[in-house]
Amino acid sequence: MSDVAADPADFTAARVLVVGDVMLDRFVYGGVDRISPEAPIPIMRIEREIVMPGGAGNVARNLAALGAKVALLGLAGDDVAADQLNEVLALEPGVEAHLVIDEAWHTIEKTRFIGSRQQLLRVDRESSAQPSDEAVDALIKAALDALADNAVLVLSDYAKGAVGDRVLSRLVKAAAKTGKPILVDPKGTDYRRYKGATLVTPNRAEAALATGESCADDDSAVNAARKLVNDAGIANVLVTRGSAGMTLVQGKDSAPLHLKAEAREVFDVSGAGDTVVATIAAALAVGRSLPQAARLANAAAGIVVGKIGTAVVHPEELRLALHMPDPHGIAAKVATAPQAAERVTLWRSRGERIGFTNGVFDLLHPGHLALLSEVRAQCDRLVVAINADSSVRKLKGPTRPVQDERHRAQILAALGLVDLVVIFADDTPEPLLDLLKPDLLVKGGDYTVDQVVGADIVRAYGGEVKVSRLVAGQSTTATIKKLQS
Repeated sequence: MSDVAADPADFTAARVLVVGDVMLDRFVYGGVDRISPEAPIPIMRIEREIVMPGGAGNVARNLAALGAKVALLGLAGDDVAADQLNEVLALEPGVEAHLVIDEAWHTIEKTRFIGSRQQLLRVDRESSAQPSDEAVDALIKAALDALADNAVLVLSDYAKGAVGDRVLSRLVKAAAKTGKPILVDPKGTDYRRYKGATLVTPNRAEAALATGESCADDDSAVNAARKLVNDAGIANVLVTRGSAGMTLVQGKDSAPLHLKAEAREVFDVSGAGDTVVATIAAALAVGRSLPQAARLANAAAGIVVGKIGTAVVHPEELRLALHMPDPHGIAAKVATAPQAAERVTLWRSRGERIGFTNGVFDLLHPGHLALLSEVRAQCDRLVVAINADSSVRKLKGPTRPVQDERHRAQILAALGLVDLVVIFADDTPEPLLDLLKPDLLVKGGDYTVDQVVGADIVRAYGGEVKVSRLVAGQSTTATIKKLQS
């Protein structure tokens, strides 16, 4: 990405105002092993429950995860769901939320029941009536007050009532008057409501519904975007097209920009649109051009669809995806510990056996390949944990490692044997083992199973520990000595 600054993922100076339909997303997980005798429906045994901000709240989560500071405004009822929503929003660092309470309204709540790796049912609770004039007036006033302190305005419209015509009119005019970009995640078919917006970001289905164009290929996506520019008075349109990537049309006459999808393995597309809007908003807030912002958003979308549920993208993931050429999905295989936990959770939910090994892996040699091959033959997914540079220096001395942690991770990730690489800075991999709980831990060396670091952790939850004998004459130390001779 030659047209992006040296650190394209630095959004710490970004200040963004998000106004829209804030929701409470509830995920109820459980097991299903029998059918009800009362009706032909599955009986789900609830095991755990997760609540998080949804809708405009998920846009705010994504912005905060990228490092931006966010002011979030929306509507809520005087109910338990609003209390829970305020609680989870308070846990989001970088998000300052203010929910205007309408006593006659109900907080928007979506509950998804997921059993045996499949969503069984979604239950929505929301008000059918529009919010009161008093609540809308209070929302407008709070947004106008917050606008002065933020560089970009995001309007997250889920057609639930928070982004009505009065809110749109007042906020678009106020932001345009000060020259601040206005981003809209749209809903419905009449985009004239968004007249004056800097950018709208419909997905393929939304753009097709609003324009009558299929958006099935580049030409029809461009036609749809141009119709919205010409007919609705919108400055720019970004059509997100799933596996076909994105199409950006700037104004009436400029050449379109087509961006290929960057996802290598799609697990869940939930919330990907929120990630796109958030990334563009953060990028524009720190002075990136719209094409630069779209490219960043395309990379972020490729990352987030490889996660479970309505996930977020972190700056280090984006940096890695942008700076490492990734024709074979190498970047997606290098993860932080929390990201690795997400991926392992998904694999385990599919019944896959997780293998784990760790080491420095400084100069890759046949001994390393023998170890990795041995572990991979005994599992469905192989996680390799490598010592961070600081940890290697403690273990091996100031002249090691020969290759830094990023390059060591890239080389391992390029191997078909390896499914995930995690860099750890602790003296031992024990915290990582405790987090990931692999089914199999294998360590190469001349010692017994009882001497393997972390063996007690793995065996305590029923995992298996094995020792792989080293290949004679193969070691990084020997290779270095040979090079120096």
